[in-house]
Amino acid sequence: MSYNASQIEVLEGLEGVRRRPGMYIGGTDEQALHHLVVELLDNATDEASSGHANRVQVILRKDGAVSVWDNGRGIPVDPLPRYPDKSALEVIMTTLHAGGKFNDQAYETAGGLNGVGVSVVNALSAWTEVVVERDGYRWRQRYERGRAVAPLEQLEATRRHGTQVTFFPDGDIFPLTRFDPARLVEMCRAKSYLNRGLTVLLRDEGNTVEQTFLYPDGVRDYVREMVPGEQRVIPEPFAGMVERFGEDGRGRLEWAMAWTTEERGRTLYYCNTIPTQDGGVHETGLRAALLKGLREFAEARNLLPKGVELAPEDVLDGLTGVLSLFIPNPEFAGQTKDRLTNAGVARRVEAIVKDSFDHWLHGAPERATRLVEVVIERARDRLNRKKNQTRVTRKSATTRLTLPGKLTDCISSDTSATELFIVEGDSAGGSAKQARDRNTQAVLPLRGKILNVEQANLEKFEANAEIKNLITAIGADHGKAFNLERVRYGRVVIMTDADVDGAHIASLLLTFFYRHMAPLIQGGRLFLAQPPLYRISTGAETRYALDDAAKEQMVAAILKKKANAKVDISRFKGLGEMDPAQLRETTMSPLSRHLLKVVVDDPVATDDTFDRLMGKRPAERFRFIQEKAPFAKDHLDI
Repeated sequence: MSYNASQIEVLEGLEGVRRRPGMYIGGTDEQALHHLVVELLDNATDEASSGHANRVQVILRKDGAVSVWDNGRGIPVDPLPRYPDKSALEVIMTTLHAGGKFNDQAYETAGGLNGVGVSVVNALSAWTEVVVERDGYRWRQRYERGRAVAPLEQLEATRRHGTQVTFFPDGDIFPLTRFDPARLVEMCRAKSYLNRGLTVLLRDEGNTVEQTFLYPDGVRDYVREMVPGEQRVIPEPFAGMVERFGEDGRGRLEWAMAWTTEERGRTLYYCNTIPTQDGGVHETGLRAALLKGLREFAEARNLLPKGVELAPEDVLDGLTGVLSLFIPNPEFAGQTKDRLTNAGVARRVEAIVKDSFDHWLHGAPERATRLVEVVIERARDRLNRKKNQTRVTRKSATTRLTLPGKLTDCISSDTSATELFIVEGDSAGGSAKQARDRNTQAVLPLRGKILNVEQANLEKFEANAEIKNLITAIGADHGKAFNLERVRYGRVVIMTDADVDGAHIASLLLTFFYRHMAPLIQGGRLFLAQPPLYRISTGAETRYALDDAAKEQMVAAILKKKANAKVDISRFKGLGEMDPAQLRETTMSPLSRHLLKVVVDDPVATDDTFDRLMGKRPAERFRFIQEKAPFAKDHLDI
């Protein structure tokens, strides 16, 4: 094939964004869709962090559009010298790398850095409308797929100031254009506690839900909310703030940390209000400061037993908290900003936090000694587990693996083809064993609802028979010792009844896999089976419907084709009610089944959901139910 100048294409305006959205927002999936809101929230809270706004409002409209408003200075509307026929607003909305954040005159610190945020939202939206209040007037302009469709319009006079951007994502770009209200809640909550004193209001017009977030004491307030007093090793979080961070003094560092009685903790890292899900240099600095501080205190007080040395996991595993950093010109790995990379930040964070931590420890020796005792106990547990694992490993090298008695294994050992189906109860297990392909499909029945690992301590976890069977059948250990290469099956499939109890069992299993075998999910090897809820028969033809909506659609299609057709509808009470042929056809055969791959597209939100829904705090669970109740009104299974 020839290659010459005629094949060179130059994309004008924002067309490059529409052709390659993954370069700017990481893809076109659900996470990328919500990243559009993140970009607008970043701009709004940049006004707040710079001292020009104290209110932000997010509206999820009935038509599916999202509106983000702030009472900041308002995007400039006067003409730019280089573009005399266009306002600054139009240039910002339709041109990449146009904005007020390339120098330090408009913003000292900002989350939106490259002048691509709002223009990318505009490019990937079916339509966008911007209303600006400044210079004594309201101004409005509308765009479609990144292009202005009318000149900037001057409206009525006003003394108010601010910016409102409303957009509807383009269905030609995104397969799904529906926003998840729960995600928007977490976004708004985070922006509020990261900007102390900022009021963030979220309104969901479709479900008539309105929530207001305000944290006067910033991240300290949020950590107190995340970790109730009875779960804290030390009553008050270790918290602090430095107003002049960095060599030029234009940054800010704020943190709050609480050691908990839980096996795991959850520490969130932010830079300029942007969640850095993969951490980065600020995380490195914090971890080093806490580890060194506790080691030095324990050594100075002769608290360490002989043969025990504190490791990072001993200090950090039970830690829950937030570290928030504001700096000029942050450097991230990629446009989606998952990891902070600025040189020198780790050293400065470590020095500041370490100095504050030393004062906190030595200022209250009894409190600090209590913390060290807890950390030493974790170190002992770690060393004991390591000894036990060493003994088991040596034995396993010469002894055949003993599989659980209820596991019906497959013949093949080729992980590219094999599957393990985890089913609830012996009845469903019996049907699944007869329905399976014995060459490639294994079946492990579980007895009832497994242990909720989010609430269980280590002793209960290790003693639970069903958990042991799961770990042994999968064959790759768990926790930090989990080895994805040793997993015995190419796919692990959770197969539960299509009812409330089945959903609860699936939730318990998902909690186990997320907390103890996370690489299995990251490797794309965990799935949810989709058994049908209804069998619909008409004459000799039988169809299956996954849910009520699919049932109604199928019945309507049958009656449209033949108005007087006799339709027989039966509902399955569980997998055990299906005969093997039905189970094979609807749920297990690769030729006709539907599987949902389990993915984590937002680690912070996912972690928060497991913690609130499955954790030990009934108040958080109750609040979670209250937040979700309006969205579940049509999905009750009573």
